[in-house]
Amino acid sequence: QVQLAASGGGSVQAGESLRLSCAVSGRSSGLSAVGWFRQHSGKEREIVASISWSGPSSGSIFYGEAVKGRFTMTRDNAKNSVELQMNDLKSTDTAAYFCAAKRAGAYMSFRLDEWDYWGQETQVTVSS
Repeated sequence: QVQLAASGGGSVQAGESLRLSCAVSGRSSGLSAVGWFRQHSGKEREIVASISWSGPSSGSIFYGEAVKGRFTMTRDNAKNSVELQMNDLKSTDTAAYFCAAKRAGAYMSFRLDEWDYWGQETQVTVSS
């Protein structure tokens, strides 16, 4: 089993920054990927960014089109966590954010049913 604990959400003004963190615990060595997703009110959950956790592509990162150039995902091996640095936030970034992990398959996976573990949500609110 793997446990994910997300933190760092909050309320900011447009153009400001936030940093989310997701602590990964349990049997994480066998994971193939860890990702960040978000869900706007009334809409489906969408991928924000994901990182290959192990194997030949370990460390490779995917970004959704809406956040490219503004968000940066990193991995902290010492803390066994991932971070999501969000810069130049827009009102359209307002959403509930989740971290997720998968045991197998590609790290660039949009399909929610391919992600095996989910953390609790952390809310990000951006006011214009």
